[in-house]
Amino acid sequence: MKPTKLILLDIEGTTTDITFVHSVLFPYAAQHLASFLEAHQHEPRIQNCLQDPELASARTLADCCNLLQQWIAEDRKVTVLKTIQGWIWAEGYAKGDFVSHVYEDVLPALTRWKTEGIAIGIYSSGSVEAQKQLFQHTPYGDLTPFFSWHFDTKIGGKRETLSYHRIAEAVGIDPAQICFYSDVELELDAASQAGFSTFQVVRPGTVPSQHHRVCDSL
Repeated sequence: MKPTKLILLDIEGTTTDITFVHSVLFPYAAQHLASFLEAHQHEPRIQNCLQDPELASARTLADCCNLLQQWIAEDRKVTVLKTIQGWIWAEGYAKGDFVSHVYEDVLPALTRWKTEGIAIGIYSSGSVEAQKQLFQHTPYGDLTPFFSWHFDTKIGGKRETLSYHRIAEAVGIDPAQICFYSDVELELDAASQAGFSTFQVVRPGTVPSQHHRVCDSL
């Protein structure tokens, strides 16, 4: 077996309690979405988002807001939604409205892997901006220096094998030397089909896989 050169981590249910995402982050974005769009609607970044093909059916700012609110309620993995959510959460972190959650075993694991010379990356459906904000504002301080790469749905869906081929190509590492940690079996299946090694992280409520190595701690 080739030595691991890159650890690729999922966030929800792996490094972070999914309850934090669904009980804190999603409601915060829903609550502040309309006021955020109203305040920033003329900025180029917002104009680019409002012209996204996914929002083609929305003719007014209110229409866009209503559609985005619907996607939040449905937990849709739509890139334009994740991008806007990331900006809203960044404002929330900056105001001190909340701090992120990471499990207690995350920092020791990151420290261990870094000491061993293994690179670390993140692959999440949340935008790269949201990923960085989450790891910057943890109870353990700013963890972003540990990460060499961040990937979101711009690289492809997490249950699509092609996404993992693209990640391996982007980082320039043999897929056999990348290990992906996630709580979701279908994501692990896709990574495995691309040649990655895998671990399912079994947190409270996770159903253990019968096809992948499992661990209850990083």
